[in-house]
Amino acid sequence: MVELILMIAILSSFILSAVFIPRWIIKCKRIGLLWEDMNKMGHPQNVASSGGVVVVMSFILGVLFYIAIRTFIIQVNEIALNVFALLSVILIFAVVGLIDDLLGWKHGGLSAMFRVFLALMASIPLVVINAGTHFINTPFGPIQLGIIYPLVFIPLGIAGAAVTYNFLAGFNGLEAGQGIIILSFLSFVAYATGSSWLSVIGLCMVASLMVFYYYNRFPAKVFPGDIMTYSIGALIAGMAILGNFERVAVFVFIPYIIEMGLKIRGRLKMQSFGLPDNNGGLKLPYQKIYGLTHLSIFILSRFKKKVYEKDVVYLVFLFQIIICLIALMIFRESIFLGVLGSE
Repeated sequence: MVELILMIAILSSFILSAVFIPRWIIKCKRIGLLWEDMNKMGHPQNVASSGGVVVVMSFILGVLFYIAIRTFIIQVNEIALNVFALLSVILIFAVVGLIDDLLGWKHGGLSAMFRVFLALMASIPLVVINAGTHFINTPFGPIQLGIIYPLVFIPLGIAGAAVTYNFLAGFNGLEAGQGIIILSFLSFVAYATGSSWLSVIGLCMVASLMVFYYYNRFPAKVFPGDIMTYSIGALIAGMAILGNFERVAVFVFIPYIIEMGLKIRGRLKMQSFGLPDNNGGLKLPYQKIYGLTHLSIFILSRFKKKVYEKDVVYLVFLFQIIICLIALMIFRESIFLGVLGSE
């Protein structure tokens, strides 16, 4: 009975997104708050911008509803401090992302250094509550990190995940779909390792993203904006820290680590978009590969005469799912025994 009541929180995030995302799209079109779809020929400027505003707010309201249920119905609120610290991190990133969206990536947005600085500052709520477990296992035994963990590892983890998640983007449905896959898997890990409250929080975001994906998939009617990508990345890192399954989260983040390496190869100046042609297909925009989307176009072009935007997105999804399945096999004993938090 209690679990059914808690599911209402997840449902509320879904319903709020379902109600307000269409309204957001209509409003953006009415006032001309539209962005170009870079993977379409001629780059038509007809897609509603920064729809991540609705996703983040629906997520936050769903989580607050969950806390209200625990407080007034179940009458337990021992996790409230952790939840509000995590929500504070998400809200700070949401503000940073919205500012970046308003300034516009074509005009440079926030500078890279200032963006990283703000990302580090956004981790402060989890730092001040001294979140997570302060030791790691190595082949030579456990190493106690002490104060280094909250002062160094938490800021680097939060900032790294949020900023890096924003790298693999730019294709219809890509950011939302990746968020659904990763957060669904980490919610399962959280539940299996005894942090069921974290799984509910993760699934609140998944519920919002499922609605958003419907409108963001090809051909997109709304784009997420940095407000959503930063928030998803921060949530992934925050769940890993609070649930003490950092190793699993880092492994699941392998596609983004690869993406970061490819972006660095291009000195962070090369865009992830493909080069559209008159028939709706995509070609490599550069002679070299500077992102997983470019690699996907390259691989698919070896098997298909025409590579479409949907093909690229689905291939990235497949890669991410395979990574999650491998993570399940590697960490299965720890996950199913619920001992990741003590490792």
